[in-house]
Amino acid sequence: MSIRKRKMEHVEVTLFGEVEGYGETLLSDVILVHKAIPGIDFNEVDTSTTFLGKKIRAPLLITGMTGGSEDLARINSTLAQVAEEEGIGIGVGSQRIAIENPEVKQSFSVVRKMAPSVPVIANIGFAQLEHYTATEFKYAIEMIEADAIAIHLNAAQEVFQPEGDTNYSLSLVDKLAEVARELGVPVIIKETGCGISMETASLLREKGIKIFDVSGAGGTSWIAVEMIRGKRRSTLKAESAGVYASWGIPTAASIIEVRYSASDSVLIGSGGLRNGLDVVKAISLGADLAGMALPMLRNAMMGKDKLKEFVERTVFEIKAGMFLTGARTLRDLHKIPLIVSGRLRDWLSSRGVDWLKYDEIRKGLDGTRGLYSRNSS
Repeated sequence: MSIRKRKMEHVEVTLFGEVEGYGETLLSDVILVHKAIPGIDFNEVDTSTTFLGKKIRAPLLITGMTGGSEDLARINSTLAQVAEEEGIGIGVGSQRIAIENPEVKQSFSVVRKMAPSVPVIANIGFAQLEHYTATEFKYAIEMIEADAIAIHLNAAQEVFQPEGDTNYSLSLVDKLAEVARELGVPVIIKETGCGISMETASLLREKGIKIFDVSGAGGTSWIAVEMIRGKRRSTLKAESAGVYASWGIPTAASIIEVRYSASDSVLIGSGGLRNGLDVVKAISLGADLAGMALPMLRNAMMGKDKLKEFVERTVFEIKAGMFLTGARTLRDLHKIPLIVSGRLRDWLSSRGVDWLKYDEIRKGLDGTRGLYSRNSS
């Protein structure tokens, strides 16, 4: 199947297939302590932050999803217009299709055209490091005048995809470090629904990576997406994909693992976040910003106004959560008391995470990590 047809099918399956509910984010095991007297006026709450050298209205990103055809260009245009009007960041889907088929690059470049002032993030898969040099990555960046480039990790999806690229050898990690030094914009390592562990974060931090998007388990299962695609084709992998559909590190656990092992990094919490309270929990746990994909896509398909309404509601919910915990700023949100219970607490114990030590790391976050810009290493 051509990449273009695969892109269209991926969007169709995520919108209409049963691709959620295979795992849990474990954000339900995080309880924010209510402050009956917040000590602030609701109107004083400031949800703004700085990311990639640009101020954004709220700690929210539309994470990379799609591009590669006229229909997908319309989706990207809607997403970008709302990102610009609402003052939040936006990423694009994998640009491999435009690198290999330049005639479709407009479906990606429309994002910068419609979102001239907010952070825009390019996107290439880790597996492409086997075939690409810095030249292709720079082309992806220039295509959308990106402020950063996400290199996405999707080994779990690739192994169950009929057309999957499964070379994830450590030699490519070394090549990643070499390429990153040549790009002139920050590199974001982004998972795609299975989370990032302490070990992976430590390995990449040692290679100079400073920004991570955890994209943990609990939201869209891309293994389930490939399961559905495989069943349509009666492939051998389809039944096996069903066995692994809930695979991954829950989002809440991944946020803690990455912050615990790479405490000085910029951390984007994503994977199954569906409302502003999820965002507040992710940031209070140690993320700097939060990312959403499927909710943004679903609302965009209903039109620009519907997507704007969703974003505005989400920002209000973020502000409400901050107010009710007495957090005037996002930096304050890192310092609020938390109750961590259930499976998340068990996970941290099993992984050797000292919660008291972690709580000191979380409360010590100074809010400066998001200042990385195009000229930062």
